[in-house]
Amino acid sequence: MSRSIKKGPYVDAKVMKKVTALKKSGKKDPITTWARACTIVPEFVGLTFMVHNGKHHMRVLVTEDMVGHKLGEFAPTRRFGGHTNKKEEDRGPAVAGGS
Repeated sequence: MSRSIKKGPYVDAKVMKKVTALKKSGKKDPITTWARACTIVPEFVGLTFMVHNGKHHMRVLVTEDMVGHKLGEFAPTRRFGGHTNKKEEDRGPAVAGGS
């Protein structure tokens, strides 16, 4: 369910304060944040965020296509390790010579 139009997008106040301070200074330092639920607004375009995924901070460069999405969508919390080949595991070691 989306957020009410009347309320507007949720933007964390601390993140917005960091963005305005960074834009005033003119630096390109990444902004570190734990606010994964913060909605990306047009003011964030071109900035780099370090978004926490539960273990590390992942670098996210905001582009125009990301506007309207959440910061947490671009910092995955799970790592896919791949599937195992069950057929090879169930066979066990190969038997040599078997007559």
